[in-house]
Amino acid sequence: MDYMYPSMALAYGFFAVSVLLTLFFFIRSFKDGYWGRDAEDVKYQVFQDDAVYGDLNHSAAKGPRHE
Repeated sequence: MDYMYPSMALAYGFFAVSVLLTLFFFIRSFKDGYWGRDAEDVKYQVFQDDAVYGDLNHSAAKGPRHE
């Protein structure tokens, strides 16, 4: 039996799954608004929260402070 056909089928199958997943996530991100005019609004919201609340979100994970 020639081993070329199973390996080619596996390679083309992998390429097809990769292309389909890429298209799926591209279309999904486009629908969710990541490619629009207001795509970076989330980034500015995160920076604004850090400016308002400071480091309160991260201090609980570090444990008590010993000064």
